[in-house]
Amino acid sequence: MPKKSLINYNNSTFQINVMKILGIVFAAVVITVTPSLDSGVAHAEPAGAEIGGRFMLETHEKKIITDQDFHNKFMLITFGYTFCPDVCPTNLANISNSLETLGDKAEQIVPIFITVDPGRDTADQLRDYLEHFDERIIGLTGPQPMIDNVKKKYKVISEIHRPKDWDKGDYIVDHTGSIFLMSTDGTFLVKFAHGMDPDAMAKRISDFML
Repeated sequence: MPKKSLINYNNSTFQINVMKILGIVFAAVVITVTPSLDSGVAHAEPAGAEIGGRFMLETHEKKIITDQDFHNKFMLITFGYTFCPDVCPTNLANISNSLETLGDKAEQIVPIFITVDPGRDTADQLRDYLEHFDERIIGLTGPQPMIDNVKKKYKVISEIHRPKDWDKGDYIVDHTGSIFLMSTDGTFLVKFAHGMDPDAMAKRISDFML
């Protein structure tokens, strides 16, 4: 497994100090995009646009990590939230099954679930949720500006909806349902659509491995 940071922190320190770091490290480029939600077609779809980049977030084990903690590993990344009724459980189950199919090759992969709903998805919430899936999946959360930053880098969109007949404070989040495969140097390789067969996903991932 990749080496993880051993830094501990409390939430207020995280929001103040890490945002200062962001101002130095991530202030370089602002990209304006208008992506669309996935159609749900089950296939592997390469994307021509530049996708990915640096990030710094909190794991479900309450550790600060960056993308550099996963250097020399493939990253298999999906975005969602723990209250998601369908897309997220399906993606995480498919990732879990793909890792199982890959066998020993899965040691080269870091599966990551990044929340688009950090207001509700605390580290503890992510930890409890991810117990239902492969134990290798790492949940990531953080302050909203940092989540927005990584969403922009991965061309991910999300939108909150509050049904009129729901209790105040309850809501659902429409969001991009793709699964992104990033190479060992952090560059984008391929985007898998929501609903892709786990065995087909595993085969496609294996094609990129030595």
